[in-house]
Amino acid sequence: EMYTYREMKIEDYQEVYSLWANTDGMGLGESDSEEGIAQYLLRNPGHSFVCEHDGRIVGTVLCGHDGRRGYIHHVAVAKELRKNGIARTLLSKSLDSLLEAGIKKCHLMVFGSNHSGQQFWEHNGWQRRDDILIYSKSI
Repeated sequence: EMYTYREMKIEDYQEVYSLWANTDGMGLGESDSEEGIAQYLLRNPGHSFVCEHDGRIVGTVLCGHDGRRGYIHHVAVAKELRKNGIARTLLSKSLDSLLEAGIKKCHLMVFGSNHSGQQFWEHNGWQRRDDILIYSKSI
């Protein structure tokens, strides 16, 4: 199977959003609008990637940092192409880009109900933290 990887562009938005919307366990909200993703990509150039196969986007990772810590969002791979190393390659590209920017630690969030996501992250060496609570507020 031939996969190509490249930096995510805002022109990918419709196809990327469709993949996210069809991925179990993916949480989407107001900040995932085209405008919100455009702002994110502009603020965090060189950290988010897509995987293409047969002319369509089949994998994504949205990644950025705040100058101190990296953050991974919206890792998704088309269901029929999972277990081919696509997510691992996308993550490697994003984590390498964070290291190049001097960022040495990265966080991500997984819904408690997303058991397959939890298994994926733990299998790939990410440590679950039970000592941190997340609070959110719409403003």
